[in-house]
Amino acid sequence: MRFPLLSARRLGLPRRAVSQILLTQLAIAAGVAVLATGLFLAPLSAQLDDQAMRRALAIAQSAAADPALAAGLLTGDPPAGGPAADGPVQSSAERIRRATGAEYVVVMDLNGIRHSHPSPDLIGLPVSTDPGEALAGREVMEIDEGTLGRSARGKVPLVAADGEIVGAVSVGIAYDSVRDRLLGAIPGLLAYAGGALAAGALAAYLLSRRIQRQTSDLAFSDIAGLLAEREAMLHSIREGVIALDPGGRIRLVNDEAARLLGLAPDSAVAGRPLDDVLGAGRTTDVLAGRVAGRDLLTVRGRRVLVANRMPTRDGGAVATLRDRTELEHLSRELDSTRGLIDALRAQDHEHANRLHTVLGLLELGLHEEAAEFVTEVVGVHRSTAEQVTEKVHDPLLAALLVGKTTVAAERGVPLRLADSTLLPDRLVDPGGLVTIVGNLVDNALDAAAGSAAPLVEVDLHAEGRTVVLRVRDSGPGVPAARREEIFTEGWSTKQPSGHRERGLGLALVRRLAQRQGGSAWAGEAADGGAEFSVVLPEALR
Repeated sequence: MRFPLLSARRLGLPRRAVSQILLTQLAIAAGVAVLATGLFLAPLSAQLDDQAMRRALAIAQSAAADPALAAGLLTGDPPAGGPAADGPVQSSAERIRRATGAEYVVVMDLNGIRHSHPSPDLIGLPVSTDPGEALAGREVMEIDEGTLGRSARGKVPLVAADGEIVGAVSVGIAYDSVRDRLLGAIPGLLAYAGGALAAGALAAYLLSRRIQRQTSDLAFSDIAGLLAEREAMLHSIREGVIALDPGGRIRLVNDEAARLLGLAPDSAVAGRPLDDVLGAGRTTDVLAGRVAGRDLLTVRGRRVLVANRMPTRDGGAVATLRDRTELEHLSRELDSTRGLIDALRAQDHEHANRLHTVLGLLELGLHEEAAEFVTEVVGVHRSTAEQVTEKVHDPLLAALLVGKTTVAAERGVPLRLADSTLLPDRLVDPGGLVTIVGNLVDNALDAAAGSAAPLVEVDLHAEGRTVVLRVRDSGPGVPAARREEIFTEGWSTKQPSGHRERGLGLALVRRLAQRQGGSAWAGEAADGGAEFSVVLPEALR
């Protein structure tokens, strides 16, 4: 890209892009004008020659049609040359020449002897060119040299009344008149070419001014440098960038955006509509601008993304994507840790109260009552853990439910397992099911915490290789009109916490279910409140 710029500087050409474009356009306009003029003049000369020859032929045809010429030619030998050569043939020929403006009208007999000529001295002499074709009955058009110089000629046979050829008529038009017409056309043609060149120059100037505004009066080297920097920046930053044109077609996707959106590195997506490349979904709606807002959350595959969209002056847009997957995992682990800390704090507080109670009983000498109290407390905790592990054999899921039971007790919300709960230890993806159950139980606890008779019930059982999960709560429930909207990324009725955004839990639940070929939906519990159902086909080995 640098070689033309170096050449331009050596030649002393202007450095600014607009000046180089203007000079180039002016040179092109001048070249086109010259070429068009030359292309017009070349056939014009041939056309003028043809017109002159046809005119000469037409005059010759008209003269040959005069019966007086043939009759005069048959009266005898041509008169001798000189001033006395004023016979009927000469008189008729000269009358025709003066009337038509021809250079000459020559009438000849079968021997090629002139019976008429503008120069009377040449009457009675043979013609200077071969009259054979005309005397043989053929019409001739040509440009040739004769006694009067170069001329456009037309020759026709002269036929008598009985149809016999008795001679020929040759008419010539001075070639100087043809050249004069050609030269006379050049000034007008040059005027038109000059006008076209002036119009082209004006158009080039206006176009260059517009380019100057659009390029901010940069030099070609500056533009090339900006393009190189843009490419390097877009493909090196760790933030996804996707550019769209006014029609919603993709202009550019950098490497990070292709990775986050799950596009093949060598996939040809430029110029294709965004909807065709990504398919329907919230990610497409956010990038296309159908969902407004800043720092919009969306889920693409297994990734949690934060998207921002900025319109451009031409009606397109540039969208940026940031990967929040790891941050969301850390946030959820932090939430789980906080929940565990809260549960441990509650247990510590409860344990301290129980120790004080045991200590008081022992100080009062009530040893049997103290033993009974300890046995009762241990039995309650043991029965809760045993109740969970008897029905849920997967250790990860059982541990989650035991921990959630403790947290629920601290919040004053009973958490129980339905009688039909029974899950074997043969899960294909225990981690995925732990995420689903944890999200649904957390939401259920939040919803039931403020109700009059709080309760959360978990029903988790297997039907063949399919796992069915239902989580019911005693909260206010979900209106029927919003039961699909709540699974949208970013939708939440809760205030965002200090370390992460809300509105991803249910979206992840549905996405995890769909990834395993299952489904997730919301409904109404039998006793009021909400009931969330998840079906996972082929979830068991």
